[in-house]
Amino acid sequence: MKKKFVKSLLAVAAITAAVGSTVVNAGDLKLRLAASASATDSRAIAMEEVFAPAVASIATYEGHYGSSLFKQGTELEAISRGNLEMTIASAQELAEFFPEFSIFSAGYVHRDPEHQKAVFNADFMQPLKQKVEDELGVKLLNVSYLGKRVLNMRSPDAVMTPADLEGVKLRMPGSEAWLFLGEALGANPAPVPYAETYTALQTGAVDGQDNPLPNTVSMKFYEVTKSITLTNHLVDLNYIAISKKVWDDLSADDQATLQAAADKTAAAITSAILEKESSLRAFLEGEGIVFHEPDLEAFRSKVQGAYLNSDYAENWVPGMIDQINAL
Repeated sequence: MKKKFVKSLLAVAAITAAVGSTVVNAGDLKLRLAASASATDSRAIAMEEVFAPAVASIATYEGHYGSSLFKQGTELEAISRGNLEMTIASAQELAEFFPEFSIFSAGYVHRDPEHQKAVFNADFMQPLKQKVEDELGVKLLNVSYLGKRVLNMRSPDAVMTPADLEGVKLRMPGSEAWLFLGEALGANPAPVPYAETYTALQTGAVDGQDNPLPNTVSMKFYEVTKSITLTNHLVDLNYIAISKKVWDDLSADDQATLQAAADKTAAAITSAILEKESSLRAFLEGEGIVFHEPDLEAFRSKVQGAYLNSDYAENWVPGMIDQINAL
């Protein structure tokens, strides 16, 4: 379905290009961002406190959080159709359109935030970013750290190896890339929208969820769970994304202003999440959450093996995993 959507989008893009574009009056520009993150999430706060004032001279920023404007997973299509200006996108969502992006959603690929940034700015990344612009009409402005994803469970029992996840219903976002990661970890992944995860945990519809610690706190998942296993299976990321048409309609000076705002915002998000990660374990332990240190090599071996033996690896740009590891 996504591939058919991209093909139809190419036809629309061709018509748009033929009609031509006009530089937009900065005073008339409204940048609406739709995201699944809550309004108290570090990403939403940075967009409001850093991005909004940084673009105030050229545009009005309007944030819509908690999937209040568009359902989670539909934001990129909304941008492509001209119904939305901005979003905060995951590699998993992009992989729905471009299978090559699944490499960035694979377990144990990125090492840390600096590694993520180096990959995003590397020459070998440019063709992928260009493809997103050309075929989806979305421009990726920058990358931000989302944290190391860990397992947050309703049970206090330790999850030491992938075998301990057999039969466990683990909440994951609904895309194929996310669900595959859940399977690679050894669990039975259950697609649940982010905004509905608290209730799913509370009612026992799922046994656990995977997210970085800041998300677990901002969404109060710790109120309905009892333990956290530090699998660190994904050094997660987000892309600050904007409509390519909106971008192209800006003057060069306004583009520079917007890009600088995105750069500053991405840095602020990364800094805030790193700071939270360093302090949140003590907070969560104070709330009664039990922490477990699993056999990381057992998880790494199973997850990497699952990806390398899957169709996902066949879709990766040849040699890119080696280029990523070399950075």
